Amino acid sequence: MQHSALTSRDPVTLAGGVDPDDIVAVPLRHPWRWVIAAVLLVGFVSLAVSLWGNPNVHHPTISEFIFSQRILSGVVLTLVLTVVAMLVSTVLGVLLAVMRLSHNPVMNVLAWLYVWVFRGTPLLIQIVFWGYLGLLYSQISLGIPFTDFTVFSVDTNTLIPALTAGLLALTLNQAAYSAEIVRAGMLSVDEGQHEAAYSVGMSPLFTLFKVVLPQAMRVIIPPMGNETISMLKNTSLLSVIAVLELYTVATQISSQSLRQVEMLVVVSCWYLFLTSVLSIPQYYLERHFGRGNARSLPPTPIQRIRAALRRAPSTPVSERSDAR
Repeated sequence: MQHSALTSRDPVTLAGGVDPDDIVAVPLRHPWRWVIAAVLLVGFVSLAVSLWGNPNVHHPTISEFIFSQRILSGVVLTLVLTVVAMLVSTVLGVLLAVMRLSHNPVMNVLAWLYVWVFRGTPLLIQIVFWGYLGLLYSQISLGIPFTDFTVFSVDTNTLIPALTAGLLALTLNQAAYSAEIVRAGMLSVDEGQHEAAYSVGMSPLFTLFKVVLPQAMRVIIPPMGNETISMLKNTSLLSVIAVLELYTVATQISSQSLRQVEMLVVVSCWYLFLTSVLSIPQYYLERHFGRGNARSLPPTPIQRIRAALRRAPSTPVSERSDAR
């Protein structure tokens, strides 16, 4: 350690505090990153100001209807449709995924056909089909097939009104996508986990829910969260069968007030708010099920803000004057 002791014969070290043999690392600067970021920020702000300051936008209409009772009722129905459709479709998706992975050829083929049909046809067509099911079957009966014996018979439009038809369409369509997501998650679990569970006497059903699915959730949660957000927005398609969700209510109001753009702004604000709220539990679920995959989890946004506040203490005035 030749340079550890400072003497009067080391004028450079004494004067500047820098050893001439040391390598001074200069960080690489990226000025164009800041230029591009500034251009993008200016463009975004200009676009936002242009849209909000457009003289063709009637701001009092937005303020009047954004928290109106009719809009709020549409928001509630949109949330109910989203939650119910995702819960039921997830259960059906797990069942279909198990059938797809089954060694039974009949179950395998039936599950594949289901996914093929509901993923291969547009959701809008499925909504219209369920909404107008009464044109295909005027009565829905329960009895013994291929005989005239009937337990009960009911009018199709009475049994399946518009709300039920929309919920059926959303649920059955989403079940096909959920099945593929769950199947991918189950395939990501090593086959040795199945063998280890069977070797200690676990049943296939117990192995599925206690060994396979908990490990597969790390793969399942991110795309399933995205599907939930997509489901929230897909409820707007139910306007074609007059289900009074958020977009349908806004359309009815705009047809009466002739303020189409303003009502689109109201609807967009609510969808942005709801998707932001739904992103919060998705983020924490991903962190929860990703604990065994990473040595240390990245800090949450709140933890980052707290750390930044701790790293930026106020500098005393005396220290600032000495630095000058």
